[in-house]
Amino acid sequence: MNLPNLITFSRLSVVPFLLYLLHHPTPSRCWISVILFAIAAATDWLDGYLARKLNQVTDLGKFLDPLVDKLLVLAPLLALIELDSIPAWGVFLILARELTIAGWRVNQTQVSGANIWGKLKTVVQIVAICFLIAPLPEVWELPTLILFWISVALTLISGGIYLWPQANSEARSS
Repeated sequence: MNLPNLITFSRLSVVPFLLYLLHHPTPSRCWISVILFAIAAATDWLDGYLARKLNQVTDLGKFLDPLVDKLLVLAPLLALIELDSIPAWGVFLILARELTIAGWRVNQTQVSGANIWGKLKTVVQIVAICFLIAPLPEVWELPTLILFWISVALTLISGGIYLWPQANSEARSS
């Protein structure tokens, strides 16, 4: 087990704590959740950077990293549905996109990396989740929901941009 994979596993270990803290929310637990989530989200960049820098890219890391990313994003979103903070259908759209892309990648011989839209989607999702979890004053409710819906829109746009060229190249080759 190399250092980048250990960092990925550490990110995964945050998920149960997030779910517990958000299941019994208090202002202090919400702020702890925001901090844990932000640190875990930041380590996503760190493990990839170290894997490339230390020449420790592994098949386990290639499999585990995107899976942990999805779990880290979806866990607090599901908790926020339970808290009636966001509508389930918005989270469903995010989940549908992620499952579609994951299913598409399984059948590809060469997987393309994240483009600028995918990176933007990830950043906006992380910021939106932090704002949704944080016990902010009521005046922040509408801007936070708008940020959530922007993240949903970017999720769908980035998925379409990812799939469109792939589908067109497949149609041309058959």
